[in-house]
Amino acid sequence: MSEVHAAAERPSGGVDVLCIGRSGVDIYPQQVGVGLEDVRSFGKFLGGSAANVAVAAARLGRSAALVSGVGDDPFGRFVRSELTRLGVDDRFLVVDQENPTPVTFCEVFPPDHFPLYFYRRPKAPDLQIEATDIDTDCVRRAGLYWSTVTGLSEEPSRGTHFEAWAARERRPLTVLDLDYRPMFWSSPAAATEQIRRALPLVDVVVGNLEECEVAVGESDSHAAADALLDLGVDLAVVKRGPKGVLGRTRSQSVEVPPVPVTVVNGLGAGDGFGGSLCHGLLANWPLEQTLRHANAAGAIVAGRLECSTAMPTSDEIAALAEPLTTQPDEVRR
Repeated sequence: MSEVHAAAERPSGGVDVLCIGRSGVDIYPQQVGVGLEDVRSFGKFLGGSAANVAVAAARLGRSAALVSGVGDDPFGRFVRSELTRLGVDDRFLVVDQENPTPVTFCEVFPPDHFPLYFYRRPKAPDLQIEATDIDTDCVRRAGLYWSTVTGLSEEPSRGTHFEAWAARERRPLTVLDLDYRPMFWSSPAAATEQIRRALPLVDVVVGNLEECEVAVGESDSHAAADALLDLGVDLAVVKRGPKGVLGRTRSQSVEVPPVPVTVVNGLGAGDGFGGSLCHGLLANWPLEQTLRHANAAGAIVAGRLECSTAMPTSDEIAALAEPLTTQPDEVRR
């Protein structure tokens, strides 16, 4: 992992993890195995992939901040208060005076069917972030900068992402979460075009097999990882569901098995995985240790109903991950 971590030390004054992307409110049913038309009660939670990853990193002791947008409405105030309560710096959360805070409903049919219903109309505030809303100095100094493919789906967010990457100058631990959501794109080809533009600007990519196929046209995990490396990234992490996780650099290939779990809601598992991945990369753990912990974090979240408030602690992850022969590095401050 040395080629990924060689210059990952965070300059004084930056945050450990800076995420940019979706934030909003998840309205999740408290009855499992029924359609929304038959649900009797719901829970309200902080949601959005980037917000969840930031919360997951904060839960593990990292300083985390989120660049996103919310509406000037009660749900927007809820997002801000929950971010703060859960340990995430909200100073880069832009309040949109025209567009409402996104709300997402889901149906829960374990173990593997969780339909999502996004209410992001007329426009989602997180996709209206302008370049002037970005603190480029914070982007440069962050120990790890996390972006998602959803942020490339429309302007002005798309241009803002590329300006932020230019400011970051491809510093180590510039991460792209492939996070492909077809409802946000006119076609898979449109997503592929933007992903291919982004890949030379990042050094770590993480995604599942479907997302990797959109990115590089490969549905085999090893071929997908090789294709991502060929396009310039230093570390490709491919989530393979029941087959576990593959991590590959130019000098190393690691496969870790899945973690058995009774699935309650699989929607937040990838974000829990992502927050733990951030933690392991910043700690300069061996790749296998990083992936085992991330896998365990994802499994823990999959066994819980909510997403943001389901993010596990270090002790919970360590108890589930395979015992390690070396102690984790201290959290860098």
